[in-house]
Amino acid sequence: MDKHTVPVSGDIEENKAYLSSELAVDKNFDIIELALEYNGLEMVLYMVDGFVKDDAMTQIQRELDHLKPSKQRIEVIQSLITSRIPYVELDTSDDLNEVVNQVLSGPAALVVDGQSEVILIDTREYPVRSLEEPQTEQVVRGAKDGFVETIIFNMALTRRRIRDRNLRMEYSRVGRRSLTDVCISYIADIANEDIVERIKDGLNQVVIDGLPMADKTIEEYLFGQYLNPYPLVRYTERPDTAAVHLLEGHVLIYVDGSPTAIIVPCTFWHHLQHAEEYRQKPVVGTMHRVVRFVSVFVSLFLLPLWFLFAAESLTPPDYLSYIGVEESGKVPLLAQFIIAEIGIEMLRMAAIHTPSALATALGIIAAILIGEIAIEVGLFSYEVVLYLAVAAIGSYATPSYELSLANRIWRFIFLLAAAIGGVPGFILAITIWMLILTALKPAGVPYLWPLLPFSLSNMGDIFKRKPIPLKKDRPEALDVGDPDKAPTQS
Repeated sequence: MDKHTVPVSGDIEENKAYLSSELAVDKNFDIIELALEYNGLEMVLYMVDGFVKDDAMTQIQRELDHLKPSKQRIEVIQSLITSRIPYVELDTSDDLNEVVNQVLSGPAALVVDGQSEVILIDTREYPVRSLEEPQTEQVVRGAKDGFVETIIFNMALTRRRIRDRNLRMEYSRVGRRSLTDVCISYIADIANEDIVERIKDGLNQVVIDGLPMADKTIEEYLFGQYLNPYPLVRYTERPDTAAVHLLEGHVLIYVDGSPTAIIVPCTFWHHLQHAEEYRQKPVVGTMHRVVRFVSVFVSLFLLPLWFLFAAESLTPPDYLSYIGVEESGKVPLLAQFIIAEIGIEMLRMAAIHTPSALATALGIIAAILIGEIAIEVGLFSYEVVLYLAVAAIGSYATPSYELSLANRIWRFIFLLAAAIGGVPGFILAITIWMLILTALKPAGVPYLWPLLPFSLSNMGDIFKRKPIPLKKDRPEALDVGDPDKAPTQS
């Protein structure tokens, strides 16, 4: 017998002693142990205060009060479940250790004297905030609901959009102490079975006390790459975005306590797409995507390129003759950029930790310090402030917050390479950057696909927003079971 299995005894006192000890009822004021007796039948109810629905439990107790003597003799547990407990989510367990885990997760446990099973009543009601649009994925038109910190609600929001009988929501539990609920979601006849199995095996190998950072901890266990700043999964708080990726053949991972879903696998280009593109006409969506690509390019390469022209005394073409430094300031250019980059990061961190009531004051202080005083005292040149501001705007225009942070790190590396090695150093840094991205294969899918390896038929989806009626095939790289989105009607 498994050493972690504790069979339910027919003696209610033995069961009560074990459960009371393991749940530390005498030390936890929020653990309720309620002794009941209905028509001579002894019972004990265990629950966590704050997780249970009071109205539901009150109604259950009213129904138990109507027990008849004839129902006490044979198959008491089955009788209670089928005719006396008015609730939908009912289960039983013959393992007291599992009962303890269930109670701490939210369901109530009803122990009945003389029975070798415990009734589990899932009356839990987690504290939850109202559904609202995610701040990082806002759209002008479209759905305004977003995921919350309760996994059941997030699964329901997804099922509301995909009512396919092949949609799977497979439950798992991760964390030796936290026992965090995790759900793997995919469409069975579309998703690649190898990817699904790889994720399941990865979750089974997670050995940790708990998941304090929820989905981020899962990502680090599944994909590693700790020194690589680029995100190997895509996060979304939008149910419509999650549904689109499920229909494409991706696998989603929901973690209880997190308002985001993990999308696996993903490529570099997934992080440059936004729901707003598909809420507008294809031409408008394509324009948005092109501007976004330009923004990412600017955030990565504008500063090091300008530094090369300014510091290396390169002669730009006539139409770029305005590039250069008229007044370099009292601080060397490289030092100006380093100080400014650190200053931008300080402002970003300050904005996160600053109460909304003081956000305006923070903006005014930043504008005065960086835009006026720093230039007047000669710390920065006008050009450094201008190009840094443009690069910062490009970073904030990147749809994926994780990608923008990774690009910011590499922008700094490109700048240092240009300062130390000049043009050869800059080219070498770009080469290393491309090699690193090319080598990444999260869940077996090349990170730069369809650019590397090159796929002409899929390249169009990167740079333009293709009309939905023309998107008839799912991505080739996912190797899905059903590649045709719009099969011909027979």
